[in-house]
Amino acid sequence: MSERSSSSTDDERTMRRVVPQRTTGWARRTARGLQKLHLTPNMISVASVVIAAIGCAALIAAGSADDAVPRALLLLLAALCAPLRLLANMLDGMLAVEGGMSSPVGDLYNELPDRLSDLLFLAGAGYAATQVPGGIAIGWIAASLAVLTAYVRSLGAAQGLSNHFEGPMSKPRRMWVLVLGCLLSIAEPFTTAPLGLPLGSSLVLALAVIALGSLATVVVRLKCIARDLENAALTAGGQHHQPPGAP
Repeated sequence: MSERSSSSTDDERTMRRVVPQRTTGWARRTARGLQKLHLTPNMISVASVVIAAIGCAALIAAGSADDAVPRALLLLLAALCAPLRLLANMLDGMLAVEGGMSSPVGDLYNELPDRLSDLLFLAGAGYAATQVPGGIAIGWIAASLAVLTAYVRSLGAAQGLSNHFEGPMSKPRRMWVLVLGCLLSIAEPFTTAPLGLPLGSSLVLALAVIALGSLATVVVRLKCIARDLENAALTAGGQHHQPPGAP
């Protein structure tokens, strides 16, 4: 969520995703508590992947659960892991930037765990919907498109542009849509049977929304990056053709 290299400046801080909860008292107290425990931002980033792996395992196990109660508990665990992953993503940035604990390899720990977490959650959700034709495929499609949104954002940043977080399906929205899909899927043994719908239909619907939203997000971010590059070229061209002595 943050630019966490040791060379971060105040200007780079504005390149982070806007998270309103970051300024709340409970978030600041939690960050200070983690700092007192000598936990580093990179440790918390790795912890977010562990959380995602637990969520993924719960989803996969839910896909093969025979009884409604164990399945419901597994889906509830997965639904809980998604916001915990977001919390870890927020806190690692707070420790890095506000806490002054950035490191030379911070950017690596900032980006790669996020991409792994997306893959684990969304592909895992596909395996939770094995009874739905194409459920596993839509999970991998949603996961791939989610990773692509971040790749496009990083591509713009690599060109010296600001990070573009625009688009309808950002990381927090992906996770909350997945949470909704898990919670709706808990009720499926009692609601989908009369309709003849297979278990996991709610998750497939959630994954389809995430996939389509991620695709739209890729398009939006590419347009923003292209616009910024064109504006930068025009500005550079204007400066190049400026007559000597002009202000």
